[in-house]
This record gives sequence, structure tokens and C-alpha cells, in this order.
Amino acid sequence: MQEARFYERLGGGDVRCRLCCHYCVIKPGKRGRCAVRENRDGILYSLVYGKIISRHVDPIEKKPLFHFQPGSLSYSIATVGCNFRCLHCQNYEISQYPKVRGDIAGEEMTPEDVVGEAERTGCRSIAYTYTEPTIFMEFAYDCARLAHERGIKNVFVSNGYTTPEAAREMAPYLDANNIDLKGDDGFYKKVAGARLQPVLDTIRLMKQMGVWVEVTTLIIPSYNDSEEFLRWAADFIVSVDPAIPWHVTQFYPTYKLLDQPRTPLSVLRRAREIGLEAGLKYVYEGNVPGEGGENTYCPSCGEMLIERFGFSLTKKSLRNGRCPRCSSMIDGIEMP
Repeated sequence: MQEARFYERLGGGDVRCRLCCHYCVIKPGKRGRCAVRENRDGILYSLVYGKIISRHVDPIEKKPLFHFQPGSLSYSIATVGCNFRCLHCQNYEISQYPKVRGDIAGEEMTPEDVVGEAERTGCRSIAYTYTEPTIFMEFAYDCARLAHERGIKNVFVSNGYTTPEAAREMAPYLDANNIDLKGDDGFYKKVAGARLQPVLDTIRLMKQMGVWVEVTTLIIPSYNDSEEFLRWAADFIVSVDPAIPWHVTQFYPTYKLLDQPRTPLSVLRRAREIGLEAGLKYVYEGNVPGEGGENTYCPSCGEMLIERFGFSLTKKSLRNGRCPRCSSMIDGIEMP
């Protein structure tokens, strides 16, 4: 347990957390929405500092990040807790754990442990993922600073609900961020217990601060699969930067959202078309390995540059980050 950052003391022992855009006002003895930040006698504490519930070596493509050190490995960690309550959460056992169980599970690790494991396993980055990394920001920040000193990069897989002040603090040590753009404002309120605007603000801010950004939209039939929404989402991403890769991903029933089938491949294909028509350079179909929508094509001449099957690269033809046919530079970080 460690005193939290990004909070202010209010009268009567209350505190206001300023880590995420819920801006929870927390009374003594209570926790915020994430259930891992607790007010003890007017001091806000992080209950998950160094309490790692999950750690794996993953391909960077699993995040998904397709234009960031493609083909590399990323040491991936998470704590319990989340500031959203998504009805379709794939990792609900750990994201909702403290809300259901009350206690804080996890294995004790230090930043030195995390960075040392990344080095030992040959990982070129550390990914703060599986649950929302914002809620363990203090630990992620300390790991990220040490990782940068050792030449290891850092990536977030995030819902984008970080406050601007916390995002600005993290950005100098954050190299990439895959941010969910889940749906319209009604979707956020109904399915995630949040609002849309802070997510849009975070996408813009991260890009402005020089963090490599990719965006993921999990397309759920009858929830966020309308052409109207998909056009709006594509237009928004283009307005930030047409070079931002957009991952339109297949939903499958899970957790509390069991009333819809898997997303039809035809819907993902149409979403990809919409993104390209809007002016995005790179649009990918996710969770449908072998269908061709995972490959990277040159936006100038159409040459296939990286062929993927799931999280594996089966062909690479880039030459120092350029298309071998037309020599166009392909956007990304450390492209082969």
C-alpha cells in the first residue's frame, strides 16, 4: 500500500481522486469506483502498488499494436481493479475482483523485478494491460521510468479515461497507447458506466504529446455496429491523424453481455471499408485470423508489407520502414 498521487484533500476528511475522469469524491474508509484506491483518515492510498495479478510474455500484436516494434515481445502486467464496469469485459475475473471480493489479490513485485523480468525474457517493451492501467498508475510510472533508463519501451492498453494531468505526467515515459473507442455516449453510459468525451480528449492529448496511438473498436451487433457510428468514429480518428491505425474487432459473447452473437465478418469488412473511405491509412480486422484483414498494406500503392496470422508475422517486406515497391515511408515506431 502506498499513498496515491493525483488527489486533493477536501473538508471533513473527504478526498477527490484526480487520476481518472470519474473524479471520485471518496469519504474516509471508502474506495473509489475502481475499488483499489482507498481513503484512510483523509489520505488516499493505492492498494495495488506492486500487487501483480497477471504477468505474461506476449507478442506486441496481441495488444493490439501493429505499427509499434512489429514482431517483438512485450512483458505484460496487470493488477486487479478497473474504473469501468464493461458488461462484455474479457478479463472480468481480475478487473472486477476487488468489487466482488473486497480484498486485493496479487504477487508482490518491485519495479526492478518487472524491468528485470522484461530484460530476462528478451522483451523490447513493457505493456500495462489486461485491466485498465490508469488505476495502477503509481506503479506503472515507477516501472516505466526505470524501463526507459534500461532502453525498454512502455505501452498502455487503455480505456482512455485518464485525467489530463495524469496523462501529461505519464507521457514522457509512455511510447505507445492503444485506446478503446467503444461507442457513442449512450453506449458508454449503458455498457461501461462512463462518458465518451474524456476518451476523445485522451486520444487527442496522447497524440499531441508524441505518444504513438492506435485505436480499437470492438464491434458488438446492435450496440455499436451502425454505419452512422462507424463513419463518425472513422472521421474522428482522421481528424486527429489519418495515420492512426484503427482496429475494428470481432465481439464474442462474454461476462454479462451474452445476448448477441459474434460479429459477422461482413460487418468487420464494411467497417474497414468505411475507415479507408474516410481517409485512414491503416484499418485492421481483429479476432478473425486468416481472413486477410490483419495485414499491413502500403497506403500509397497497395503493396502487402506485413502478412499476419493472428498474433504472428508470416511475411515482412518493408525495407527500413519503407514500401519496397514505391518507397513510401510507413508510419510507426521501429518499423522493420
